[in-house]
Amino acid sequence: MVKKKQVGRKVEGWKAKSWYKVYVPEVFGKNYLGDTIANEPEKVVGRVMETTLGEITQDYSKQHVKLRFRIREVAGDAAYTEFAGHELTRDFMRSLVKRRTSRIDVVLPVVTKDGKQLRVTVTAFTLFRANLSQAHNIRSTMSQFVMQAAAQNDMDSLVRAMVSGDIAKELHKLLKVIHPVRRVEVIKSKLEERKKELLNVPMTR
Repeated sequence: MVKKKQVGRKVEGWKAKSWYKVYVPEVFGKNYLGDTIANEPEKVVGRVMETTLGEITQDYSKQHVKLRFRIREVAGDAAYTEFAGHELTRDFMRSLVKRRTSRIDVVLPVVTKDGKQLRVTVTAFTLFRANLSQAHNIRSTMSQFVMQAAAQNDMDSLVRAMVSGDIAKELHKLLKVIHPVRRVEVIKSKLEERKKELLNVPMTR
């Protein structure tokens, strides 16, 4: 008798829940991302889902670019997201490291033209080791360029430039004048939520 009651409650609980189709932001074509389940639409808001740029664009040479999206709005059975961040896979990063070269990183808090705050990590890989002065100049150039790019572009434009590699290409042109550079990558980004935005997210129970 106890087992039957437990099974009945479990089935009843699943019936009370609904599936929601999740879509990526317009900057990525509003493509279908996947499904999530909840008993109330408010409980879907704030969830983070992951995929790769290769899955979204059907360009599997971009499988090394991991993307995170946070659900911000639910309408009917559809859930709409915003960009929450990206990161290059560890295997891809390991493939870029070579002996007798330098890896130069810079982590930047930036603000976009439309007021979005992000933390961005940019990395330069040199052809051979850079000295302290060259490394300092490379970091300074990367910092100035990325902060300026953020200030001059809205969130969508900056995200598109980061994940497509456009920012990395422009940086490569600037950095090779300072020191021979093999590759530049925006290896990570994260949307920094403001306290006001967090207060607007419905609380789950």
